[in-house]
Amino acid sequence: MIFGVGTDICDVRRIQASLTRHGERFAKKILSDAELATWQRRSTRHGDRGLRYLATRFSAKEAFSKAIGLGMTLPMTWRRCEIASLPSGQPVIILHGELKTWFAERGLSAHLSVTDETDYAASFCVVEK
Repeated sequence: MIFGVGTDICDVRRIQASLTRHGERFAKKILSDAELATWQRRSTRHGDRGLRYLATRFSAKEAFSKAIGLGMTLPMTWRRCEIASLPSGQPVIILHGELKTWFAERGLSAHLSVTDETDYAASFCVVEK
């Protein structure tokens, strides 16, 4: 049974403006420790790849927060929701702390799709019970 559906489109230029304005502090607010390490590696090698990585994570977390019906209110936080990839490249959601407990107590599972182009990142999330 579908519990919720969420979608989000993010303007990569808006993410760039936030990075310019707030520096790495912005990325640290949005990304888990593992995501932050990946973002730093990608940004060092090729800045545009790092920027799009950050935009896709932002978009995916927004879509997930909509699918669970919480938005960005507790127990949902940016850093408690981590977007990782299986070896195949399929994106998966890894939850931490109170959000992981909240999600498990409801017997939920999530399916996620992310994509990006030069100026936009988009995500779609379906949460099942």
